[in-house]
Amino acid sequence: MVDSLCPEHRSWNMSRIRSRDTKPELLLRSMLHRAGLRFRLHRRDLPGSPDIVLPKYSTVIFVHGCYWHRHKGCKKTTTPSTRTSFWEAKFARNVERDEHNILALKAAGWQPLVVWECELKRDPMSVLKYIEQELRRQD
Repeated sequence: MVDSLCPEHRSWNMSRIRSRDTKPELLLRSMLHRAGLRFRLHRRDLPGSPDIVLPKYSTVIFVHGCYWHRHKGCKKTTTPSTRTSFWEAKFARNVERDEHNILALKAAGWQPLVVWECELKRDPMSVLKYIEQELRRQD
């Protein structure tokens, strides 16, 4: 299948994909705030610049998009049919970088949590319960 967009338009489309303040991230931040949890955002001094940082609990949360971070078994984890080798290499680098950042955070004494876009959309309350359960383990 050939891309129906010219390279300039495709590039413009891709440049509009946000890496922070996404809808799933905003939803989770709102839920955490309503639950009385206070946090910082996108601390650049931490590996991977986590989406949400809960300093009181030494916990960081990454809100991962299923497509870009390759959520196993998710229907959103597809690969484009054109330039597949490029995309597979790109996705592999993303996953490798995620793993590296999680290991570096653990080594620095942080507890990293990953929340997947599809799980947050399907059942936001269970995601909040999971996070609260993990935070109680830290106490």
